[in-house]
Amino acid sequence: MSNPKPFGPIPPEFAGLDALPWLDVATPAYVYDFAVTRARVARLRAALPERVAVHYAIKANPFPPLLAAIAPLVDGLDVASAGEMARALDVMTADAISFAGPGKRDEELDAAVRAGVTINLESIAEGQRALAIGKALGVRPRLAVRVNPDFELRGSGMKMGGRASPFGIESAHVPVLVERILGEGAEWRGLHIFAGSQSLDTDAIIATQAATIDLAARLAEACGAPPPLVNLGGGFGIPYFPGDAPVDVEAIGAALGEALAALPGVLSGSAFAIELGRWLVGEAGVYLARVVDRKVSQSETFLVVDGGLNHHLAATGNFGTVVRRNYPVALAHRMQDAAEEVVSVVGPLCTPLDRLADRVALPQAQVGDLIAIFASGAYGATASPSAFLGHPPAEEFLIE
Repeated sequence: MSNPKPFGPIPPEFAGLDALPWLDVATPAYVYDFAVTRARVARLRAALPERVAVHYAIKANPFPPLLAAIAPLVDGLDVASAGEMARALDVMTADAISFAGPGKRDEELDAAVRAGVTINLESIAEGQRALAIGKALGVRPRLAVRVNPDFELRGSGMKMGGRASPFGIESAHVPVLVERILGEGAEWRGLHIFAGSQSLDTDAIIATQAATIDLAARLAEACGAPPPLVNLGGGFGIPYFPGDAPVDVEAIGAALGEALAALPGVLSGSAFAIELGRWLVGEAGVYLARVVDRKVSQSETFLVVDGGLNHHLAATGNFGTVVRRNYPVALAHRMQDAAEEVVSVVGPLCTPLDRLADRVALPQAQVGDLIAIFASGAYGATASPSAFLGHPPAEEFLIE
């Protein structure tokens, strides 16, 4: 075999299998093993201080059966559109749902105010619109302030702080908005401070949480009112690529416990929450595609499968990555067999971007065999251009 490229680590829940149990599934498809997510929530609960609530950011995976399964296990759901809000309201009460994201339209603000969902305000103008809508409806809106922090989460795949941003309000402007919220009789729900996502640097996450608590205390002093809730954001990454290692959740929880034990007085009455999406569901998901053709071109072997970037944009390297690297991949019925050849796994779309795995070493696959792409439970189906070229969407299945 000549110069195979490495691929990311198969999640431990699947790494010891001889074959995936879903070999007869209709493809292309996503399969979510909820036992993995259930164990993640339990591990997180055990690691975190008792006073820290766990929220699920449903943008990671809003599949309705998965939402229904995870809702009883978490304390809140965080949404980023009216569509996500509607799904969240099907499984959780409004007072445990928060709505973030820039550019909320008036009809979205109206729906959130009517339902009693907490709106994380992303700008002064959005706050003014939400207050006006509440006044017109005769409803007391529930409003939190999303802060654009003056620091970023080191090593994060998507940095959300420490720079000019459409997300959140600069610290200097927060007291003005909080004063307006309180002065107009709205229900102030607290602060949402999110510095970045997909970080595998445990020390950086610990430092960012400490900085977030410090910033929340400074803002509380400046506002003259303690925040009822401080949402510390999340940012916990999962291993996708060669060399990636998981974050140490237990170390993060222990450090957060120490930080909360030494809280400044202004935050002594505040509740705290962590908002996670990818870390809870990402490694529970597997994308499955079946080989429909096997071809050799200029000595390179291609396995052409029945799904591609239209279903799993991230695995093809076209969703925020700078250098294309291989997700964890396997031949689903020969998980433990030795590699026999170097192949590239490509989808059926008329674009060279449609490459799910680039020159990886696998056991020999034939037409009809199943290719598995792991770490696919977050930002998969709903983060991909499913209408591209008119191919049918991937099916989704929850295994409990």
